[in-house]
Amino acid sequence: MSTVDWARLQFATTSIYHFLFVPLTIGLAFLTALLQTRWHRSGEAAYLRLTRFFGTLLVINVAVGVVTGLVQEFQFGTNWSGYSRFVGDVFGAPLAMEGLAAFFLESVFLGLWIFGWNRLSRRVHLATIWAVAVGSALSALFIMAANSWMQHPVGYTLNSAGRAQLTDVWALFTNPVFIWGYLQVILASLVVGSVVMLGVSAWHLRRLSSPDVFHRSAKIAVAVLLPAILLAMVVGDELGVIEAKYQPMKIAAAEAQWTTCQPCSFSMFQIGGGNGDHTPTKIIQIPHLLSLLATNHWNGKVIGLDELNAQYQQQYGPGNYVPNVFIQYWSMRVMAYLAVVVFLLALWGAWLLWRRRLERSRWFLRVAVWAIPVPFIISIAGWMLTENGRQPWIVQGLQLTKDANSPTVGTAWIVTSLVVFVLLYAVMGIVDWWLMARYARRELAPDEAEPAPEEAEQDSQALEFIY
Repeated sequence: MSTVDWARLQFATTSIYHFLFVPLTIGLAFLTALLQTRWHRSGEAAYLRLTRFFGTLLVINVAVGVVTGLVQEFQFGTNWSGYSRFVGDVFGAPLAMEGLAAFFLESVFLGLWIFGWNRLSRRVHLATIWAVAVGSALSALFIMAANSWMQHPVGYTLNSAGRAQLTDVWALFTNPVFIWGYLQVILASLVVGSVVMLGVSAWHLRRLSSPDVFHRSAKIAVAVLLPAILLAMVVGDELGVIEAKYQPMKIAAAEAQWTTCQPCSFSMFQIGGGNGDHTPTKIIQIPHLLSLLATNHWNGKVIGLDELNAQYQQQYGPGNYVPNVFIQYWSMRVMAYLAVVVFLLALWGAWLLWRRRLERSRWFLRVAVWAIPVPFIISIAGWMLTENGRQPWIVQGLQLTKDANSPTVGTAWIVTSLVVFVLLYAVMGIVDWWLMARYARRELAPDEAEPAPEEAEQDSQALEFIY
């Protein structure tokens, strides 16, 4: 492996790890805000207990997830200095907005929410958790704006030194790749959060641990999950059409479509078709489906990898512009097939709710618990589909990945730091899993007298953590 390959592996490792925390933070923040809103409006103690329960899971996840995100920021300056020099004037703006506005908003109001019980008025305290939810969504917004620019550069010019300079900030947020990609991230986050809430609730329902309370959280989780997964699939389909327009190589690789076709069949499963195999054995094909997914037309044309590579060579010079087809093909299918599984789970849960049998269905509760890892796998597969599909470009059409790394950082340093990251992340992952699982399996705190923030005395004791 070359130095660039090791640097890519390191960035992929840290990014995938960090991405395990991001969607759960966004999803749980919104769901916790929903629970607290229900308590604020109804006054029922059950929603207060659920708010505190799932809010603690949110706090644990944020505490570990923030650290993993900081590593990536430093990697831009250490391993990818060529990239930082080239796009710093573009990439820096959304990253700065993410740090100064979104992350600041999220972290400050999370602190106010944690320490504000019994000290802030109910309404203000409710506003803090919604501010956390909005801040986490804004954080994703700025990151996705920067990432979407790498997928489809807009609103920039190249100066005399050959560096990209931002000329239109608004173009970042009207970039079609950003609009559909951001919607996809938010919906995927709601899917992750609701599946986790459903799974945890199901675990307690199976053990008859506060069943009347966890039945409520299971209902809210299903009510959020069903529209979220349905919309995520619709938005994902539209994002595929957008990417087929601006990044046709990504879509062709996701289908291992080496030759141009019209109309095009979708390959449900195939053997071969990787980087050195242009004649895969397609086991199951659905006629016209690829045309429909890639172009929104029944007989749409999909340009094959060979023809696209020839076009790129003519436009950008000699080279191989085909991404890793094996990763692309299976990432897409893992994401799509598991999304269907989650959709069926949501339908099953909705049907049981309608029949008022959810809490008594042992099979559904068992499956819901085991389904907790599924949306995380979907998120990772979607990330790999997006990022691997852009290769060999780090910025589509502007800078190759091999030109973006730091020339003075040797392979030994990257491998050493990669090993350190893997070991540290393994420890952090074990700690996070242990904390989350330990707390998620705890019984709810007993009923308390309803807090009366407006009447809370302003004692002189130091603020303390409510849990």
